[in-house]
Amino acid sequence: MMHRVTKTVAFRLTLWYAGVFSISSMVVFVLFYLLVSQTMLNRIDRDLSDKLSLFSAVLSRKGMVGARHQAIIEAQAAGEKMVFFRLLYPDGEVFASSSMGYWSSVEADGQALRQVLDSGGRGKMYQTIRVDSRNQRVRILYGKIAENVILQTGLAMKTYAGFVESFKTVFLSAMTFIVLFSAVTGWLMSRKALAGVGKMTATARMITGRSLSERVPETGTNDDLDLLAATFNRMLDRIETLVTNTRRMNDNIAHDLKSPVARMRGCAEIALVQEDSMEEYRKMAETTIEESDRLLEMINTMLLISKAESGQAGFHFQSFDFSGMVEKACELFEPLFEESGIEFTYHITADVCVNGDRGMLQRAFSNLLDNAVKYIDKLGSVSVELKISGENQVETSVSDTGPGIDSKDKEKIFERFFRADPSRSDAGTGLGLSLVKTVVEGHGGTIHVESGKGSGSTFLLRLPYRNVQVI
Repeated sequence: MMHRVTKTVAFRLTLWYAGVFSISSMVVFVLFYLLVSQTMLNRIDRDLSDKLSLFSAVLSRKGMVGARHQAIIEAQAAGEKMVFFRLLYPDGEVFASSSMGYWSSVEADGQALRQVLDSGGRGKMYQTIRVDSRNQRVRILYGKIAENVILQTGLAMKTYAGFVESFKTVFLSAMTFIVLFSAVTGWLMSRKALAGVGKMTATARMITGRSLSERVPETGTNDDLDLLAATFNRMLDRIETLVTNTRRMNDNIAHDLKSPVARMRGCAEIALVQEDSMEEYRKMAETTIEESDRLLEMINTMLLISKAESGQAGFHFQSFDFSGMVEKACELFEPLFEESGIEFTYHITADVCVNGDRGMLQRAFSNLLDNAVKYIDKLGSVSVELKISGENQVETSVSDTGPGIDSKDKEKIFERFFRADPSRSDAGTGLGLSLVKTVVEGHGGTIHVESGKGSGSTFLLRLPYRNVQVI
């Protein structure tokens, strides 16, 4: 359990949050300590400097006797354990001092004396030393107050030491609280911030091949996690659609493959039953060839559609006379319409050129005409029109007076293997319109249908006029 927790993003964010917050707090404490300690040290130095000025003035007015008397008075006033005074000759010999019983271990520093003398009598020398016998720190000032007279005065740093000890106690307590507080707060905040990720993980775990209906709840806050949840849900919608379409397509493939295979098997059984009948064998061979061609056509069409949708169709683009192609296709189908008793007319704007794959566009347009021949009753009519629409599009329409398409099926007729219920028993693979849509979109165009139940249909195919290569 602990191993799983330490591997979570929430745990790592908590460590980062606690670490950054703790380090920031530590930096603030250190800066505060340096500021206060330096302020206290400066105050001690000012007090010592004031004593130096006082002794210099007393010595100049009252002489050496007055300076000795002043040292005793100052030490008694502040406390002999708090301050001491010494009057020294340049060689370090003491000739006057306050009571030094408490400070007997403190000696004059010869190097400090030389520095004061080398500065011309105007310099000051500060020192901070530790008196081991007293376990105490003292701040000492050396300064020249008269010719051949140097004052050594020291001030116990009890207040400073007390501040340092108090600061250590406060620092350790505060840092312990800060680390714990930042860790708990960071954990709660990271868990709250990543709650959406947890929901997405739980949703992903609940999704199986049989259930794709689960979705991540969206908060509507439009923050990063909410946008991620929305994107995740859209991805699930897409996956569910693809899975549903794949299942439906597999069902349709199974249905469409079953029929020709069943017919071939039936013919074979009849031929086996009819002894010494070459005619039955011939019919079986013809049926087998016919159904095999139908299966091969369906498989090749499926492969072509799949390649086109993945951008690997290998269309060969070149500029050609699109008007001439449409006109030849209409002339080719005209006898079929006449034989079926369907009135067929076409109006084609001449000399319209496009840049595309002539063979694939011809196949797509022929599929539209072939559908019209299959699904329109006698005495119906079909009309084809090709014209320039606007400045950049060529529009080709195929209109009929057939049974029309139910509104619920209009968006589905371009799907692979989809055929409306009345046409399920008719010959065909259900791939014709899907191929048309794939080819047209591969050329940067669009196709849609305008139809209603019982009111005929109009397929509108639009292509870029003299379009540049898009695949």
